[in-house]
Formats: sequence, C-alpha cells, structure tokens
Amino acid sequence: MKTIVHKADARGFADYGWLQANHSFSFANFHNPNKMQFGALRVLNDDTIAPKMGFSTHAHDNMEIITIPLKGELKHKDSMANSWLTVKENEVQVMSAGSGLEHSEINGSLEAHLSLFQIWIIPNKENVSPRYDQKNFEIEGRKNKLQILVSSIDEDFDGSLKIHQDAIISRIDLSKDENFIYNIKSSTHGVYVMNIDGEVEINSENLKIRDAIGVSEVESFEIKSKEDSKILFIEVPMHL
Repeated sequence: MKTIVHKADARGFADYGWLQANHSFSFANFHNPNKMQFGALRVLNDDTIAPKMGFSTHAHDNMEIITIPLKGELKHKDSMANSWLTVKENEVQVMSAGSGLEHSEINGSLEAHLSLFQIWIIPNKENVSPRYDQKNFEIEGRKNKLQILVSSIDEDFDGSLKIHQDAIISRIDLSKDENFIYNIKSSTHGVYVMNIDGEVEINSENLKIRDAIGVSEVESFEIKSKEDSKILFIEVPMHL
C-alpha cells in the first residue's frame, strides 16, 4: 500500500478578498513540484466566494471539470447556451470542456458566502464535443454507505454523472465509530481521499478537517471514523 498525506495547512492558499482559495495541487500562483497531480487528478480547489462575486467569462479545453457546492449556491452560464443555471448544496455539476468552451461562475446569493470544491480531471479523450450536466444527490444516499457521484461515460452505471475518464467520484457520511472498507477498481487506480469534516483514520494516519491522503497499490483499505465525518473519494487512473 502506497500513501501520500496532504495536511490541510500545507495546501496552497490565496486570499483575493472576494475569494479564499485552498489548492491541494499546484494552481495559479501556487507551485509545488511535489504536488502537481495525483494520477489523472490535476486540481482540487477548496474555494470560498463572497456574495455576488465570482469568476468572469474564461475559456477551458480538454479537461473534465466537476464542481461540488458544500454550502450556498453557484450560478453558471456557458457558451453551450446554458444561461445562469443554479447549482445548490447536495448537487454536483460536471462539464466536459473538450474541444473548447467559455463559462462564468458566480455566487448566486446576495448575502451568504459560497463554499465549494472544484475538481479537474485529465480526460482520456481529447477534443470531444463539450457537454454539461448536473444532478441532486440526497444526503440519505450516503449515510454510512458509498454514494457514487461521477463515473466514466463509457460505463453503464445508473444514477451518476458522466465524464471522459475511467474515474469514480463518491462521498460517504460516516457516523462516529463506524468503519468502512473502500475497494479500489483496479491495480492501476488510486484514490485521493479528502476528509471534508470530522476525523477519520486511514492506514494509522489521523485525518482531520480538510486533511487528505492518496492511496494506491492496494486492493482495498479501511476508514475508521472517530467522529461523525464527511468524506470525498476521487478514484483515478494513476498512469496516463
């Protein structure tokens, strides 16, 4: 079993006033040669955005972009004719940038801050037609069990959003003193585990709020919850 631990306070941080951004991997002005990516996982940003503020129109191509609001609501519009769609807490948004698109993202509230994760995954197909989707995932669906949010467009897995990569993004809310075994899809995959809230133990490593661990070269591993905890799993191919 191979692991790499990323503590919350070791992430890159930027304060733009309207945006507080934490970067698990090198991004924008944060560059760490030891934190370029985890397999096909290129970006995991933990952002807090002030009311009415956001990212003006900008371009992307050949990247799978997944956004998970944790608190508040996101508004999104893009060059695919989607005009100011609202993405709320417990919803997930996916966007395949493919051959290229432009989009804008803002905090949809006039009063409350927006907290979200944005994930970039390197695709296994380039220059595909851009696509967009979003879906609500009920909290009850991840209570002490794995809830699949995102999976490969090439797999027939009902209920999840789709991206162009052999990846799986999932969540679980574990009660205190509950244990869970995570089974990795194949020997060529690894899992980046972000402890959103609470405290868990993985491979004798204690993970507190926003601590993360990358796990690979093992068939499965156990998560032990020391408190009520919320966990995000990003499983990706380790070799591109």
